[in-house]
Amino acid sequence: SVSPSPPAVRVRPLTCTETRRGDRQVVHSLGDGTVHVSAARHDATFGFSAVFDAGASQEAVFEGSGMRQLVELAIDGFSCTVFAFGQTGSGKTYTLMGPLTQSETRPAAPGLLGLMQRSFACLLEQSRSRSSDLALSASYLEIYNEQVRDLLSPGPPCALPLRWSKTRGFYVENQLSVDFESLEAIADLLLQARSQTQGLGHCCGPRGRDEAGQSITPPTRVPQPSACPSKQGTLCFVDLAGSERVKETGSSGELSVEANNINRSLLALGHCISLLAKPRGKRTHIPYRDSKLTRLLARSLGGSGITLMVACISPSSHCLSETLSTLHYASRARRVTTRP
Repeated sequence: SVSPSPPAVRVRPLTCTETRRGDRQVVHSLGDGTVHVSAARHDATFGFSAVFDAGASQEAVFEGSGMRQLVELAIDGFSCTVFAFGQTGSGKTYTLMGPLTQSETRPAAPGLLGLMQRSFACLLEQSRSRSSDLALSASYLEIYNEQVRDLLSPGPPCALPLRWSKTRGFYVENQLSVDFESLEAIADLLLQARSQTQGLGHCCGPRGRDEAGQSITPPTRVPQPSACPSKQGTLCFVDLAGSERVKETGSSGELSVEANNINRSLLALGHCISLLAKPRGKRTHIPYRDSKLTRLLARSLGGSGITLMVACISPSSHCLSETLSTLHYASRARRVTTRP
């Protein structure tokens, strides 16, 4: 078996609100992939493949996490997945996509672009340098209240059925796939899709922000030239919803139902990861069918895929419980192996 890319950890800076509130910094990067959490009743050290502190640039995260190698593996025909997880406001979407304020008329500064835009630039660069006639296409999905929605389809997003077949595994029926040949084209697709998530998946507590549920975006198919045996790789990015407990989100009514659905989905994912982390001889049945999210991630987590996990955490003492939960989650994920 081959281990997926070990989880990387990114620690965001303290926010102005946290500083004004007098929050203490309880998370420290010790170098060599080590994170130390020090608080009144907690003193723990965690080791990972890479740890990026508050001063790390977007480029440093791209190069240091192994993202460039993952792009090259996708071009070579592998199924590759990147997912960011952590509590709301920990920097997951910023890490993947850059600032939330960017738009067609107000693009993000080049230095602030996230893993996704940098990966697409790398894909196009590799395509040109290899002189290969690679065909690139993208799709953008969202899981909202256990419904899979296509955010690139014309009109309001509607629920699509999730199917299974022996040859394809779990797949989304009638999913729209859009070809692209330039960085500008894929950037426009991302902005178009992200605009469809506004006001959805509102799972924000006092520290949070509006956030779509689980977004899976975008499988990038990379067929090889016809002179060679046909290969098709995928590069999938997953922006997981915040991991807070419902009582911490302040949600009620429909928002409480939504928060419960998100938590159930994340618990199902955590359960699958815990079982996959066990030695192969001691594993029981992996319950991928417990949620739409785990069905769509089945191949990435326990099949033939290669997965990079980025754990995003806050250094604030106010977020200590969620930070420890995220670090323990990432530690379990280190032991998961797949067979590319």
